[in-house]
Order: sequence, then C-alpha cells, then structure tokens
Amino acid sequence: MKSIKAIAPATVANVSCGFDIFGFAVESPSDEVILTLKDKPGVVIKQITGDDGRLPMDATLNTSGVAVNAFLKHLESDAGVEIVLHKKLPLGSGMGSSAASSVAALVAINELMDRPYTREQLLPFAMEAERIASGSAHADNVAPSLLGGFVLIRGYAPLDVTRIPTPADLHCTLVHPHLELRTEDARRVLKSSIPMKDAITQWGNIAGLVAGLMKPDYGLIQRSLHDVVAEPIRSVLIPRFKAIKSIALQSGALGAGISGSGPTIFALSTEYSIADSVGKAIQLQFAELNLKSDVFVSKINMSGAKVV
Repeated sequence: MKSIKAIAPATVANVSCGFDIFGFAVESPSDEVILTLKDKPGVVIKQITGDDGRLPMDATLNTSGVAVNAFLKHLESDAGVEIVLHKKLPLGSGMGSSAASSVAALVAINELMDRPYTREQLLPFAMEAERIASGSAHADNVAPSLLGGFVLIRGYAPLDVTRIPTPADLHCTLVHPHLELRTEDARRVLKSSIPMKDAITQWGNIAGLVAGLMKPDYGLIQRSLHDVVAEPIRSVLIPRFKAIKSIALQSGALGAGISGSGPTIFALSTEYSIADSVGKAIQLQFAELNLKSDVFVSKINMSGAKVV
C-alpha cells in the first residue's frame, strides 16, 4: 500500500467588493486527508472525522471523492483509492470548507500519481467538487486554497486565474460564530441585477483593492474594502453585523466584511497585534449574544495546500 497525507487551508472569498472573483488563503485552520492506493479500482471514503456524521460517505457526493474521481477520469486511470478525511474546518462557515477537502484530496492524489498535473491544471477538478457542494463550479475558494496567496478569478470561459502580490505584513482575522449558513441560501437572497450607480462604485473598489495590494498602499486598501452588492443583503443573516464591523474598524482594522457567504467575519490589519485585538473585540460581541466563536489570526498563506 502507498499512502500520503495532505492539508489544504481555509480561505476568504469575495473579500468585500470582489464578489465571486477574489479569494485568499490563510494559515489555519486546514482540512487533512490521507489517501491510500488500493488494488481494487474505484474511489472509496473509508472514514470522516470532525463532521459529527453529517458529510456523505459516498465518494460521488463528498467533495474529496468527487475531486479524486474527476482527476482519475481525466487521467484515464482505473486506480483504486481509499480516502480518510479529517475535517478541521467547520461546515457552512464561509471559510471554504468544501473547497479545502477537495483541494487536499487533489494535492494528495496528484502526488501519489507522480504529479502529472500542475496546480493550475488541478483547478477544474476542484471546481467540479464545488458544483456538488453548492450547485456552482466557482473557483474563489478552491483557487487560493490550491495556489496560495490572494487570487483573482478574471473569467471562466476560459478559466483565467492570477495571483495578486500582497504586503508581507498584512494579517487576517477570522471570527467564526457557531452558526451555520448554507451557501445556497446565502446566494438565494441576492438580487439578480444592481443599479448602475452601485456597479460603478463596486468596480472602483475592486480596482482600488488590487492597486492597493500591489503598491502597497494601506490607505487605498482601506478605502476599497467596501461592498455595495452582496454585503448589505447578506449582513442581515449575521447577528449584530453592522456593530461588529464598526468595532473591528475602531479596533484598528483596515476593513472587515463577510467571509464567503458567512457567517464568519474577516478583517485585514497591518500587523499581528492589531489583528489579535480585532479578533478579541469581535468575539466579545458574539459572547454578548450568547454565541460561542472561534478566532484565527494569520498572515496570508502564500503556499496553499501541501503534502505533509
């Protein structure tokens, strides 16, 4: 038997103004998979931990299994693969939980098969897994988890993904209240069209954030971390969101918003001490609502998923 272990990190998608086109990886938490080659063809999920029995054991329905199946089909391989998945990311958290599982499995199977594909070539397989998880083959979580760093998804036909340089001292705070929001539900509340005025504001913020990250210009980053499209609608699903965002800014964050579809809140800061203070301030707000929460503080993860 030949086995390998890989981990894939949590991600922040949308990043305020970049709905469905921006995402970046963080250093923790990460999902972990162990893949073992078997003599009998087919993909089997042997064990899942950390999910309270909620995730499907069927490899055609679980994102880790879907990704591996897509990989093997494209490779025209009838290899037998056994998957053990250790979920470290909370489900329905807005931190790319489904993406982390599929990406970790892909990095592992690619290594087991002697790396026939580059990281970029693995992206379509991970996107197929996202289709199973949320009904849409989007890349704003799987791309940063797989490639690392801050990623722009410029388009899908054809797939066009690029990494954006970020300041070395930029820190992210993630605060995950013990609530669950399904991506499908968070998408359902969004409007199908937006006013031209809002579109122009959003485009300006998107361009401003890219320029601010690359220069780097913290003032420009701060002015650009505003969403006038999704956040005003989705924020009603998160208790005390407006007050929490205001407190994050008062605590020194450059900006704050909803991570993915929520309910996790992210904030970006110029140094660890500020990011840590922001996390504690947000956590206190949730505590006043009798909501437990988890706080994760890290730099932008530039390496993404890896074999361990």
